[in-house]
Amino acid sequence: MAGKQEFRLAHTMIRVRDLEKSMAFYTGPLGMTVLSNTDYPDGKFTNVFVGYGDENSSAVVELTHNWDQAEPYDLGTGWGHLAIEMGDIYAACEEMATMGATVSRPPGPMMHGTTHIAFVEDPDGYKIELIQTGTGSR
Repeated sequence: MAGKQEFRLAHTMIRVRDLEKSMAFYTGPLGMTVLSNTDYPDGKFTNVFVGYGDENSSAVVELTHNWDQAEPYDLGTGWGHLAIEMGDIYAACEEMATMGATVSRPPGPMMHGTTHIAFVEDPDGYKIELIQTGTGSR
C-alpha cells in the first residue's frame, strides 16, 4: 500500500426484506446493538448499523432495507457468511433456538479440523458462523 496509510474493515452490508425481523434477529439471538437507524426517503431505503462496538472502531453490519423490495433477494453463490466468535457456541445455539433462530448446522468440530463451529440463519437466509474461542471446546 502506498505510504503508511492505515486500513480497517468498517462494515459488511446485507440487504434485508423485513427490517423489523432482521433487527430483532441481530439484536436478540446475536446480541448486537443498534448503532444507527437512518431513513433515506428520496432513495426509498433505510440503513441500520448493528454491532458489538462503536462503528468508528469496530467492524459492524449494515442492514439495508429497500422499501420497494417485495420478493426475496437472490443470496447468490459467491458470498459466504458472517463469522462471530464466542466462548460457548453450544449454549449460544440452545439459547438462540429458544428465541426462534434457525440453527442450520449444529455445534461441533469443523470437518477436517478441531475448531468447534455452528451456523445460524437470519430471517433472509444469510448464514452466520459461530466460532468457539478459548479452551471451552466440547
